[in-house]
Amino acid sequence: MKGIVFVEFLEMVEQQFSADLADDLIDNSDLPSGGAYTAVGTYDHTEIVTLVLALSQESGIPVPDLIKAFGEYLFGRFFELYPSFFEGVSDCMDFLSRIEDVIHVEVKKLYPSAQLPKFDIDYPDRDHLVMVYHSDRHLGDLAEGLIQQSIKHFKEQITLERENLDEEGATVRFTLTRAA
Repeated sequence: MKGIVFVEFLEMVEQQFSADLADDLIDNSDLPSGGAYTAVGTYDHTEIVTLVLALSQESGIPVPDLIKAFGEYLFGRFFELYPSFFEGVSDCMDFLSRIEDVIHVEVKKLYPSAQLPKFDIDYPDRDHLVMVYHSDRHLGDLAEGLIQQSIKHFKEQITLERENLDEEGATVRFTLTRAA
């Protein structure tokens, strides 16, 4: 997993909780990297799991809620760090329909070793979008947070439905419907 995810997670912890808590999470977790992350580095995804579990224990917030909140936070950071991803995009569904064929292609140019989730996209009409998330990392909650924040970012009336397609959470269907 690319280091930018770790760097941004720890930044979120510092902003929404405290810098001391971020340090404690690193100090109290037996991380192979020692918790020294760079945005361009690559780290085992189990380290983010360890950090999220530790944050859940410290904060009392359930893991899925923390991961969704991180997805929402991460969307805002992506907007700041990669404004070109948003140029010429008219709305939430237009943006999300570009994830696999535009955004992930550009991410791979920036980070060739990135192992990204896969999205099957079905955009049958302007008011409906179906995204099926596939990842061995089981971070459907992160994807949900990113999608939720995209809806908020574009200030649209869109309902989001989630359906786990397997028990492990490696495949999740997200259905977006624009309000009439």
